[in-house]
Amino acid sequence: MSDWLIPGYRLRAGSRLDRALLLKFMHRTYQELYPNRNFNHLADTIEQYFSNQTPLWWVEVAGQESASQASAYFSPLRTLSPIACLWMGNAVDQVQGARIAHIFLVYVHRDHRRRGIGSALMAHAENWAKQRGDQQISLQVFSHNQPALNLYRKLGYQTQSLSMLKSLFDEEV
Repeated sequence: MSDWLIPGYRLRAGSRLDRALLLKFMHRTYQELYPNRNFNHLADTIEQYFSNQTPLWWVEVAGQESASQASAYFSPLRTLSPIACLWMGNAVDQVQGARIAHIFLVYVHRDHRRRGIGSALMAHAENWAKQRGDQQISLQVFSHNQPALNLYRKLGYQTQSLSMLKSLFDEEV
């Protein structure tokens, strides 16, 4: 089942069968931010956190349906290629101790950015959290990912804590 996300784009729920595709999208995200790194550990992240309790949604370009799309209703194989995704989960507010919604991943392919897809996905995330009764929603963003920071600030997200990192070994070791 899919619904309109914004004009020209449809949102559909993912499933536990989408592990490989989720991994592909996570790799895209991290490769864009850190192009010269290897991210083999992301498969472990998915293995540990991806479950029926951590929903996944895909964004597809509407109108891409082809003649072979009709067979998708009778087959679990999909013929559309997602251009964006949203992966949600749970966290604990360390100040209040309450369960809160957490965004594991928001990704929009660079050819489809600045069209409102990211904002629409964030609104979908917030609606999902509200329907569950969550009072807050959290996410992590790399400090140098300025486009994402701008979007989140525009949507009312505020810094609650900072994650700090210190390398214990020189890069040459």
